[in-house]
Amino acid sequence: QVQVVESGGGLVQPGGSLKLSCAASGILFRNYIVRWYRQASGGQRDFVAGISSDILRNYADSVKGRFTISRDNAKTTAYLTMDSLRPDDTAVYYCALIQISLPNKTYWGQGTQVTVSS
Repeated sequence: QVQVVESGGGLVQPGGSLKLSCAASGILFRNYIVRWYRQASGGQRDFVAGISSDILRNYADSVKGRFTISRDNAKTTAYLTMDSLRPDDTAVYYCALIQISLPNKTYWGQGTQVTVSS
């Protein structure tokens, strides 16, 4: 049974920080790319950050310099550290695990709400 569970969301003031976690079970975690996406209310689900199995990272332009994606394969957990948060970072944040081999199976978590507001 595969499970992907995000946690760590909440309410934070502008300029604050938050660290999200994505805990996976039931898979060989090291064989999956991890990507974070976010979806504002009524909006599209947009790419935020990704990290490969060999720890290569990429970020959306909107979060470069503020967010950091990381992974701990021993803990089968990925993280998104968010600094200098802005109101337009408000969204539901989702973790997706993408198999590095065919058929590139993708598993999604249920999301965690991040609200940036004073």
